[in-house]
Amino acid sequence: MATYVILSKLSAGAFSDPGEFKGMAATVSEKIRNECPGVTWKESFATMGRFDVVDIVESDDPKQVEKAAMFIRAYGRATTETLVATEWNEFLDVL
Repeated sequence: MATYVILSKLSAGAFSDPGEFKGMAATVSEKIRNECPGVTWKESFATMGRFDVVDIVESDDPKQVEKAAMFIRAYGRATTETLVATEWNEFLDVL
């Protein structure tokens, strides 16, 4: 299964109260769980850098990952950047 990193930056007007973010995150998670069965969520992190959220997912179907990223954009009111990630030792073995 391939690993993907989804980097998300929330839009300035995504929510007016920080408490609203919990509901928005729950909606995004539910949509992905119900409509992207080929995506396995591994971890999520809130960050204090260029991106607000970093999600690590696995899937054999890149189209499912694309769909998940679209749900993050639409329901999470965010921009996303998706990266394919290779486990470090696997990467070194290829060299």
